[in-house]
Amino acid sequence: MCGKWFCSGSGGNGHALEHHKQMGYPLAVKLGTITPDGADVYSFDEEEAVLDPHLAKHLSHFGIDMLQMQGNENGVLDNDVKPRINEWEVIQETGLKLKPVFGSGFTGIKNQGNSSYLSTVMQVIFSIPEFQRAYVGNLTRIFDFAPLDPTQDFNTQMAKLGHALLSGQFSKPPVKCELIEQVMKEEYKQQAKGITTRMFKALVSKSHPEFSSNRQQDAQEFYLHLINLVERNSIGLENPSDVFRYLVEDRTQCCQSRKVRYTQRVSYLMQLPVAMEAATNKDELISYELKRREAETAKRPAPELVRAKIPFRACLQAFTEPDNVDDFWSSALQAKSAAIKTSRFASFPEYLVVQIKKFTFGLDWVPKKLDVSVDMPDILDINHLRASGLQPGEEELPDIAPPIVIPDDPKDRFRNHYMEPPDIDESSVMQLAEMGFPLEACRKAVYYTGNLGAEVAFNWIIAHMEEPDFAEPLSIPGCAAASSISSYGQNVQLNQPPEEIVALISSMGFQRNQAIQALRATNNNLERALDWIFSHPESEEDCANPSESVDADNNQNSIITQNEEEGPRIKDGSGTYELFGFISHAGTSTMSGHYVCHIKKEGRWVIYNDHKVTSSERPPKELGYIYFYHRI
Repeated sequence: MCGKWFCSGSGGNGHALEHHKQMGYPLAVKLGTITPDGADVYSFDEEEAVLDPHLAKHLSHFGIDMLQMQGNENGVLDNDVKPRINEWEVIQETGLKLKPVFGSGFTGIKNQGNSSYLSTVMQVIFSIPEFQRAYVGNLTRIFDFAPLDPTQDFNTQMAKLGHALLSGQFSKPPVKCELIEQVMKEEYKQQAKGITTRMFKALVSKSHPEFSSNRQQDAQEFYLHLINLVERNSIGLENPSDVFRYLVEDRTQCCQSRKVRYTQRVSYLMQLPVAMEAATNKDELISYELKRREAETAKRPAPELVRAKIPFRACLQAFTEPDNVDDFWSSALQAKSAAIKTSRFASFPEYLVVQIKKFTFGLDWVPKKLDVSVDMPDILDINHLRASGLQPGEEELPDIAPPIVIPDDPKDRFRNHYMEPPDIDESSVMQLAEMGFPLEACRKAVYYTGNLGAEVAFNWIIAHMEEPDFAEPLSIPGCAAASSISSYGQNVQLNQPPEEIVALISSMGFQRNQAIQALRATNNNLERALDWIFSHPESEEDCANPSESVDADNNQNSIITQNEEEGPRIKDGSGTYELFGFISHAGTSTMSGHYVCHIKKEGRWVIYNDHKVTSSERPPKELGYIYFYHRI
């Protein structure tokens, strides 16, 4: 009977599993794989491939003589002669003898229904020493200071999950004497392994429309969502997400005036486009596509899959290519113009996260996945991508805001001078600002989404965060508040925190200079600023001389920004990295499929496939989706 149905749409209708539940027969043999040397045998109870020592005897019951059988074209004869092609099999290393591993750091996570995106990200996160120290190392302190309802405390749930994964208490090998006793009594059943993350998932996905559902999600989106939560709930000054943070320098050049503008933004992820045009096996791809169409027309079985082989250097080259900037307003020409933008690393993070942008949209706007193989390197050197700033001979674009457009209608012109400031939901703005986004970007997001709430505005931010004017002040044509907005923009350039947040902190009994200093140190994040004040009692004394404290604060991280202002904490260093983990996705889109991660521990690769943790025989580095590199 047919096999189980996969979320990708492949497979059968699960009739073999139904037959197993009705009849209780434990094993299934794939007919096309039977040879004199053996066959692929699947165990329903163990949910994985097994070896049957009495296979010849069992097959003879059905009149099948193993010695006379030959594997067909869909069967796998030998892994060395005919490697597996199917993405699901390669990523999960199906058919290989994978030895289970136990102990600290080798605890699996049970799948709670399309939750593999969460499991794989958390396995990699807690393999990083900084996260281990921040949560598991501070376990006692976090538990001691936990609120009355610890189920709603992010730090408590992170510490709990980290301890479960790293303690080894939930990853112990079976005891021999117990196994023998169970086998003698014929009561042996495979014990459930791994831990559950229901409470953790309920908290981190709270009020999120996608992560709170039971649908499969994009692991990359969850990674960024988790970083936001870590930022908002960082313990004092110890913020483990600092290891991922780096600065990107965007160089925008007006094509007519040839003048340039340099801006910097914070990022946690390097996204590499897939350079399909650089495939090294184009002839094979063309031949496969012709055969596939012929088979589809003739209703014959599809030919063996041919996967596009993309050189990594081609993806890196595509990342460095300039992009066109749509609807660019040139301050040099005082008009709209064509422009190009290039991005470089203003700093290199301690841990570099690289995403291969496999997911795209087809001509019918239906999400699809590019089934490609990229030869990702074990050692990655991107020092040549370091930003160099304004070069000799380059001229900067004037720092002039676009003009206010006044309608031709005299009535509209008269009314324009007295137009009321826009109605912006400040609660939504503050909710977004607490996530770490620039305040002006949050105001624009809420305004342009019609005050429909923080959730809709968040989607606007994600879609526009790479635009050059993302963090520039909101400019509304004809608004009476334009002058105040412009002056506020100058305050932002001078690193002056928003007055409303300063007043809020001052109303709690703190000094004004102390509030300003805390907001500057935490990128105007209210919650983190309060934590900063409590963890810096000496700042109250420093505020007695406000000019000295402000100057010292501004010069503390002068390497970060051009104007010698306090900015996000960056752990800059060399741009040479070594691969230590990667997350792979099997399926046709982020809305379906399954995630598996491979992590290099104690000098060997280990595969984490939900609750199953085993040593890896052939880590499929070329089929990964998100790669994690550590600085050498």
